[in-house]
Amino acid sequence: MSFNVTIRPSGRQFQVDAGEPVLSAALRHGVGLPYGCKNGACGSCKGRVIEGAVEQAAHSSSALANDEKTRGFALFCCAQATSDLEIEIREIAGVGDMPAKKLPCRVSALERAADDVMIVRLQLPANERLQYLAGQYLEFILKDGKRRAYSIATAPHAEGLLELHIRHLPGGQFTDHVFSAMKARDMLRFEGPLGTFFLREDSDKPIVLLASGTGFAPIKAIVEQAIYKKITRPIALYWGARTRPDLYLEALGAQWTTELPNFRFIPVLSEPTPQDTWDGRTGFVHHAVIADLPDLSAYQVYACGAPVMVESAQRDFTANHGLPAEEFYADAFTSEADLVNAV
Repeated sequence: MSFNVTIRPSGRQFQVDAGEPVLSAALRHGVGLPYGCKNGACGSCKGRVIEGAVEQAAHSSSALANDEKTRGFALFCCAQATSDLEIEIREIAGVGDMPAKKLPCRVSALERAADDVMIVRLQLPANERLQYLAGQYLEFILKDGKRRAYSIATAPHAEGLLELHIRHLPGGQFTDHVFSAMKARDMLRFEGPLGTFFLREDSDKPIVLLASGTGFAPIKAIVEQAIYKKITRPIALYWGARTRPDLYLEALGAQWTTELPNFRFIPVLSEPTPQDTWDGRTGFVHHAVIADLPDLSAYQVYACGAPVMVESAQRDFTANHGLPAEEFYADAFTSEADLVNAV
């Protein structure tokens, strides 16, 4: 059995099979709906059910609150249709042009960038090239079928290796392996590209790039793509971390100020130590944006990193500082732990 889905306001239609998440069906038909984690943790795929009914699978309460459900909202990554549907959600142009595929890869190099950050470089087969948009991610497919998602830190135009920035989560099945046992020439398998976090090049608005921790990875790809394409829109990159070693590529951010016109780099530490010899900005990284740009009504914001940072920035920027809701683009780095309190 299958059901018809109509998207508003575009009027575009596709079919979803019984038991299939609405998002999965949309992607299968080349329809670009916004999404991030695909497991009910981040909220990127949230939309409203105008007509029809869905069965909502377990999800994080921070991604979809009970009062939102009563107002007709759903997370389409884990919502299954039980009738024909009419839904309201913003479509993303361009994503369907680069369908995800499953590929083998070989670990080419591992570089410890910080105590808890590993830069992993991957080599694809000689006859393969991954087409993707700067900011998108891939998912490793583990031997037990589980998946782990990591943003691609390499700009799409670059030839050669794919770069990932992997933070160690102690007790994490995959990251424990990365930091203790993974070695060059190991074989892995992944699916990509995935996600709808990428620079909208059809706008001339100034850009705020907001990263925390290894949320810097997709931001790196976006900046390097902007340099390659000679984008002249004003760009301000705010990178937040606890201590200075956590700014594991701080020198690269400073280097970009000489390579890209109208580019500013603002690193921010929340817990600097005396050993950091830090005389830069301190506090929450999104507060630094507000201090510099109290009126965001004419901006686009791209935020990537810890869910609490992304959620706080979205709330404060749109509610109190004029940012149009449709100009906030985000990729929250969720993990299995983010679904502990699933509802």
